[in-house]
Amino acid sequence: MQAIRDAFIIFTLPLIIAGSVFLIVANPPLDILAVWLRPYQSAILVPYQLSFGLMALFLAFGVAHSLAQYRRTEPVQPGILAMVLFLVANVPVGDLNNLKLGDILPSLGGQGLLVAIILGLLTTEVMYWFRNSRYTIRLPKTVPPNVKRAFEALVPTLLLLTAIWLLEWFVSAHTITNSNGQTQQLTLPLLLMEVFKPLVVVQDSYPAALLEIILMMLLWSVGIHGMNIVTAIALPFWLTTLSGNANGGHGIVTEPFFHIFSHLGGSGATWPLVIYMLRSRSSQLRTVGRVALGPAIFNINEPVTFGVPMVLNPLMMIPFLMVPIVIVTVNYLAFSLGLVHVPVVMQPFTVPIGISGFIASGGDWRGSILQFVNLALSAVLYYPFFKAWERILVEREQQAESKEQERASKAPSTPKILTTTTRQEP
Repeated sequence: MQAIRDAFIIFTLPLIIAGSVFLIVANPPLDILAVWLRPYQSAILVPYQLSFGLMALFLAFGVAHSLAQYRRTEPVQPGILAMVLFLVANVPVGDLNNLKLGDILPSLGGQGLLVAIILGLLTTEVMYWFRNSRYTIRLPKTVPPNVKRAFEALVPTLLLLTAIWLLEWFVSAHTITNSNGQTQQLTLPLLLMEVFKPLVVVQDSYPAALLEIILMMLLWSVGIHGMNIVTAIALPFWLTTLSGNANGGHGIVTEPFFHIFSHLGGSGATWPLVIYMLRSRSSQLRTVGRVALGPAIFNINEPVTFGVPMVLNPLMMIPFLMVPIVIVTVNYLAFSLGLVHVPVVMQPFTVPIGISGFIASGGDWRGSILQFVNLALSAVLYYPFFKAWERILVEREQQAESKEQERASKAPSTPKILTTTTRQEP
């Protein structure tokens, strides 16, 4: 799961963000600009289609490369082989001269994420096993290391390439009818999407969003990074839905749904707590508030999570779980009723509130309004629990101060030491 998470962050996130910029340009929020740019829309979307639209291809390399680093083995060869295997899995076996890039482009993006992850993991594990077994080509120590690595990778490369090619040959011998009523050859990504289609549909639902946010916050409540754990499992489905939105879909539960519209100021929507702490009567909370203010602007709230603390705190764990549930509910209603345009752009979670909502919703100013509505809800719900926790801390601090004063008053005074000088006889 760590390898998958790292691959998404390092190898696909920059491309997704950069490609999304061109998506916004091609679909501007102002009608007058949209009409003016309509003749050039296809040309403007080319960078988007060859970056965001190829994220599964790059993810195949990234997963294999990241897992190889965790396995402490050579990472580049598994990464390149995973990319080749992914391309073989996407191309129906036949005459490639008759194949158009546009025919397989959807499978190289959001639709192919699951296949990319599986092939990335499989490639590294197989090559790692062969390197540590006797079923490999071993050359004398006098041979240069690069040549040795090339021959060590030859057997697993040949086996994996043959296996995926034969499997794709069998799969592409069958056809499938797409949503437009057209018949097309089946490929491994299309087959896997058909198998997991019920899961994708179920995942893009309010119960799924509720379950995911509850799991995130329960994990955070015991000190485990809940967003990372859930993201490693759910991100392929989120990005598949997000990719559909970029092509006119209306999916709701995506990565920006959580990172941009739910985790305001960080997991748990703790931004209002920082403001409360700056004026708190508790010296501990004031100190945490000053430290947390800067990171909170960029949606980083570890100082709050571990400084208040929210972790393993029976009182503050209640709003820490309750506030995200309420916000997710409001978000889902807003998107499903069409009050705010569904998320179409993925961006770093560190983009400040107000700006990020506008960008994520494809230039819809109502996205920013939704974020501020959620902030207001968070402020109201956190306030009584914050004041209760503040009273507890103030009492503790007063008791500690009283004990310190009492200890100081009981301490014996230091006696004065009289010094005399003696005259030495010559």
